[in-house]
Amino acid sequence: MPRQNGISLEDVLNLPLMSKCKLIAGFKGIRNTVSRVNIIADPDIFDWVKSGELLLTTAYSFNKADKDYQKSIILNAKEQNLAGIGIKISPYLTNMNEEILAFAEELNFPIIEIDPSLPLSEILMEVMKQIYNKQTSLLERIEKAHEKFMEIMLDGKSMEEVLDVVYNNIKNPVALKMKHQDTSYEYFQDISEDTITDLRKDLNKFYDINKSRSKKMYEDKVIISGKYVDRMAIPIVLKEEVYGYIISWSINTPLGGFDLSIMESASTIISLSILQDMNVKEVEINYRSEFFEDLISQDSKRKRKALERAHFFNLAPNDFYIVEVMSFKLPQLENEDDDFLFDYLKKHSNQVVSSIEETMKNFYLNGIVSTKLNGIQILLEFHNTNDYKKKLNEFNLNIYETIKKRLDSVDLRIGVGRIYRGLDNANKSFSDALKTIRTGKELTNRTIITYEELGVFKILCQDFLSEELDDFYNTTLKPLVDYDEKKSTELVKTLQCYFDCNGNLTKMSETLYTHYNTILYRINRIQEITGANLNDSNDRLNLEIALKIKQMI
Repeated sequence: MPRQNGISLEDVLNLPLMSKCKLIAGFKGIRNTVSRVNIIADPDIFDWVKSGELLLTTAYSFNKADKDYQKSIILNAKEQNLAGIGIKISPYLTNMNEEILAFAEELNFPIIEIDPSLPLSEILMEVMKQIYNKQTSLLERIEKAHEKFMEIMLDGKSMEEVLDVVYNNIKNPVALKMKHQDTSYEYFQDISEDTITDLRKDLNKFYDINKSRSKKMYEDKVIISGKYVDRMAIPIVLKEEVYGYIISWSINTPLGGFDLSIMESASTIISLSILQDMNVKEVEINYRSEFFEDLISQDSKRKRKALERAHFFNLAPNDFYIVEVMSFKLPQLENEDDDFLFDYLKKHSNQVVSSIEETMKNFYLNGIVSTKLNGIQILLEFHNTNDYKKKLNEFNLNIYETIKKRLDSVDLRIGVGRIYRGLDNANKSFSDALKTIRTGKELTNRTIITYEELGVFKILCQDFLSEELDDFYNTTLKPLVDYDEKKSTELVKTLQCYFDCNGNLTKMSETLYTHYNTILYRINRIQEITGANLNDSNDRLNLEIALKIKQMI
């Protein structure tokens, strides 16, 4: 949509020298903005005109042309988005043709009849003077508004203060919807409740439609309270990412270039404010993350140093503590390397940490959030172990939903360690959480899993057993796995089904959609290849444990 700074056509008609001039067609265009004035003698000037111009001419060309040509002049002017045409009708015509005036009225294109005694050059000079004065005044207002914005930023005032400045300048409802805080700020003054309801609906609809978050400015028309109004939306852009939009509607006055300037200044100040908050937040996160790394360190000096600093985070040394580890994956980018995922998480880490900390506040939980170890870890404090599992479960469900809402393309898993008494045992809970997230991802599709839910895998996932487990697997199940790969058989799958069906061959036949005799043949082949006797409880246990190890490795 073309935009100009200037004065309205109504302002032009109200000038003293225009007292004997009158609007004779296109009355609905009286609020068109006049940004410049041009005098024409040749209708072919349309190759050089600019949007927003008021054209001044005589009726000479209209007198010499037929009706179709006259209509083409008006249509061309409308399509070029001119403000209007001022015509000195006398002495070339007695009056303008009614059909031509009706055509201009249909297009809402203004035509002004100019007093024959008034020189066109005087109109040009006076209107340009008024435009210049208006633009000078607007520049002064923009400068004052910018100074006010800077004061707000330097004083650390609220977003509401920014909207207050915007509203006092553009005199229209204004709203700010922020993605990273998932919040809205509104400045809807002196308008009806029905209009406010429509504005809120339009705000939410606009934000939902523009979740792709284009960096361009939006300008269009929408229906508010049964009327079409102009809507202007300026993105809040920081580090190539859109954090929200500042939006205004032409409820009270038209939206023009001045309003755009004010909103763009506000957008810049809001972006700087967000950047300032992000930098402060980043320092806080780094400080907490360094503390967490020291706390779980195997270096006794680092750990002691962390325990000495625990009071800065309001962590009591003898309370109960539990650590959670979050794992992130981008399913749609399976072939991307770890560096890509790391950069993605780094870009969004402030938002994720803020969400977690906000949820901790809502659940009255104390602790810290760390992002130092190429992921996110949460240390939670409990004064006792009464009903902590219920509270922890509700907290994790809330965290999961909140983060997925912000990062909907990410596959998120949460591993929860055991609870230990004493802050000095936080490293144990962290170790449990790591084992849970690593093992749980291979064993279940559940998004949140606790260490207690691992069952026998709590034993099998111990790091010091890795060599023994490899050796055990190689001497029990691996020959069967190798046979399947070589012969394209399904003996391992059949063995797993054997345990799932508690050794019931009939049930296995139904589950695998395979004839009973085939199942019997496969069981015999499994025993031949592995050297195990499925009628022996020890051999059965060995093979079942080997299947569990296979899931892990």
